[in-house]
Amino acid sequence: MVKSQEEKKSHLKQIEQTCVRLLAMREHSQAELLNKLLAKGFEKNESLAVIEDLTLQGWQSDLRYAESYARYRIQKGYGPIYVTYELKRNGISGFSLDEIVQKTGGNWIALIEQVYIKKYGYDARLDHNEWARRSRFLMQRGFPSSMISTLFDHLNIKL
Repeated sequence: MVKSQEEKKSHLKQIEQTCVRLLAMREHSQAELLNKLLAKGFEKNESLAVIEDLTLQGWQSDLRYAESYARYRIQKGYGPIYVTYELKRNGISGFSLDEIVQKTGGNWIALIEQVYIKKYGYDARLDHNEWARRSRFLMQRGFPSSMISTLFDHLNIKL
């Protein structure tokens, strides 16, 4: 079925209104917007064109989305591995998480220390099983083993 110019303009306007409504609630990556539009039954090529236009107009920005999402996850106590994985899963790559962390006024060591102290307190003497359990918790939160070792050294935690 061939659409008339009026129908096409109306359809593109409908896609744009849907995108703007979604972006008014929170930042979205281009990939997220596309997935939501496809789920609503819009065509991929038209949706991509509208998203690109909104990006050029400044309504949508993958950088703003990455900063917002990373800031939210970092405030929830997640480490660089986890946050990077989540951003890639949402169609974002190529942004420096370290820059985003610095913009929020923190650093990874301060964050891992905050997460650890909140959960475990200041026990300086641990048996091997407890040390392994706490290390696993921090790894599941997305902190690399080198950062965990640095934390344990910093807090003077011994086996």
